[in-house]
Amino acid sequence: MTLSLKIHDVSVLYPGQQKGQQVSALAGVNLDIAAGDFVVALGASGCGKTTLLNLMAGFIQPSSGLITLGDFQGQVPEKFGRGAELRDQVCGPGAERGVVFQKHALLPWLNVLDNVAFGLKLRGMSKTEREQRAMYFLELTGLADFSGHAIYQLSGGMQQRVGIARALTNDPQMLLLDEPLGALDALTRERLQELILDIWHSTQKMMFFITHDVEEALFMATRLIIMSPRPGRITHEFPVDFGKRFLACRDARSVKSSPDFIALREQILSIIHGDEVAA
Repeated sequence: MTLSLKIHDVSVLYPGQQKGQQVSALAGVNLDIAAGDFVVALGASGCGKTTLLNLMAGFIQPSSGLITLGDFQGQVPEKFGRGAELRDQVCGPGAERGVVFQKHALLPWLNVLDNVAFGLKLRGMSKTEREQRAMYFLELTGLADFSGHAIYQLSGGMQQRVGIARALTNDPQMLLLDEPLGALDALTRERLQELILDIWHSTQKMMFFITHDVEEALFMATRLIIMSPRPGRITHEFPVDFGKRFLACRDARSVKSSPDFIALREQILSIIHGDEVAA
């Protein structure tokens, strides 16, 4: 079964500082993500990107609207959210969605292998099977030689790779990545961009990725969305193929220095800076 995620007219209200006051974090957000989509969200700080990711993960619920995850076979129901759609409503976290956090959130008392296999242990999988599965994804992320290491013995970039391997080991159909590369140095960040693109290409999983880096967004996305300042709305959407170009040529510098990459980067920067001034 191939799942797709649909967000229909979603809004989120948070309590304000004063009694009875409400803050509108998101308003009227619509977004569809299907298998093979790599959607990257950009926008000024406070525009609701992380709130949107938390909704997809099931960590919070919308104040209005609906989020569903199901096998819709490309068909849009006559009335979104009725009948069969309600059975697929996202009401909480689920194994079909893996989350990679900005801070890796690894368990310091477990070694690398046990961190990656932890979710499978909770699901009751045998030790032999879960360790075999975890080792496969440690090999995929270049960490097989560090399986017995403590988390504190790893660099920041390696710790993030452990987080990615842990999310993949549970075989989710969708990966949600909340600025996972933001704290890394430039060289490590570029290497992990390429690694994530390779993983996406080989698995064709749905990806939703948050970043503040316009160049990173352009390089990785198949679809780039820009969100407005609060209340967050999707104001622009760009189909892009720079990641696919990299996968074909394996030369990130040539892709990022191409005239159309630079032109689109400047266009997007002008939109975001305009939004920041307006806010």
